Amino acid sequence: MTQLFQITSEFGEMMIRFVICLVFNWVIIDRLYYRKSNRREFYFTFLMTSVAIFFLVFYMIFGLDDLGGKTSMGIGIGLFGIFSIMRYRTDTMPAREMTYLFVVVSLSVVNAIASRVSYTEILLTNFIVVLAIWLCEQFLKHNPTKLVQYDRIELITPERREELVADLEKRLGVKVLKVEVGSVDMLRDMAMLRVTYEGEANGVDKMLKLRRDDLTTF
Repeated sequence: MTQLFQITSEFGEMMIRFVICLVFNWVIIDRLYYRKSNRREFYFTFLMTSVAIFFLVFYMIFGLDDLGGKTSMGIGIGLFGIFSIMRYRTDTMPAREMTYLFVVVSLSVVNAIASRVSYTEILLTNFIVVLAIWLCEQFLKHNPTKLVQYDRIELITPERREELVADLEKRLGVKVLKVEVGSVDMLRDMAMLRVTYEGEANGVDKMLKLRRDDLTTF
């Protein structure tokens, strides 16, 4: 009975690794992702996924008694839970957000299973990942895009492209860099345009369409 209330040495080591994991994932989520995208719904998802995955993997691997179970069943169930949760979403996640989710999950797994790795090596591994993300965000900048349902269909022809760009800049209030023409509705004189422009994107710009619930905020 007394064993139920004991704190083992493995628990102390787990908490140290958990703090390291949480700090580095917070830096990735708050300082690298959220500061640029301002999408609070993914902030919560990334952070809670990091916490849940860390404990899931740690207890699946170290919570078993026999070594064989640790290497086979623990890792198998842990990885199954990790990759299953990535499909637990109602809407398609953009590529950038999916990449951040994969990085957060990967770091949580690495910090949870690296029991034979020193704290120095763990810190260096986390630092390298953070540095790689920072470098990519700094030097691989991409211009945001908008999907625009356009009504002046006579301007979508190649010879009137300058007029189209000028009209979009006037009506959208942004510097247009590129315009791609998608589907065209001849019956209603409407065309779907993908407009690439200078500036920072907001949450709506990164969505392909608005859900019914989103319309209540406009």
